[in-house]
Amino acid sequence: MTFDQIRNRQEKPSWKGVLPGRPVPFFLDDGDGERSAVFDSLVTVLLSKDETDGQFGVFTMRQPKGDLIVPHSHVDVHEIFYVVEGAARVFVEHADGRQESKLLGPGDFGYVPAGIVHSYRGEAEYTKILGVCTGGFERFFQALGELTDERDVPLTEPFTPSPEQMQEAFSRYRNIPLPDYRWEEA
Repeated sequence: MTFDQIRNRQEKPSWKGVLPGRPVPFFLDDGDGERSAVFDSLVTVLLSKDETDGQFGVFTMRQPKGDLIVPHSHVDVHEIFYVVEGAARVFVEHADGRQESKLLGPGDFGYVPAGIVHSYRGEAEYTKILGVCTGGFERFFQALGELTDERDVPLTEPFTPSPEQMQEAFSRYRNIPLPDYRWEEA
């Protein structure tokens, strides 16, 4: 199922239209934004490429402590991790092949340039990460997940995408999953 198919379903989430869709000033209250359930995580888009003339997107990810996100790289997407609450371990492979991981706590920041293999996992009971990415990639989470009205974790109903939905999302957003990749410290 593509994001357009999800977006055009009969039952629209109550937040539909909360983002202006063009570059104008606006404000959101805590928990507001375009929300999607992705496995056991809640991803909320706060700012999309539509509001920044394609320059960048901003989202939050709330997740429980859990498994490592599948190692992956993005062809042309830069991504930051800023931990708002909880803790997350971010794994990266440098251009020279050296692996590194860093435990990030509240206020800590990490940057992953395009083309770098990386992954992360929540290390606290609940973690909230503020992410900023190259414009357009913020919609990956909506394509991979299911639009929801839920505002916090744990989610009432976690969402597991079908293999077809996963393939469509990874392909559309040029996200290269590396499920057989192993981290030395994981």
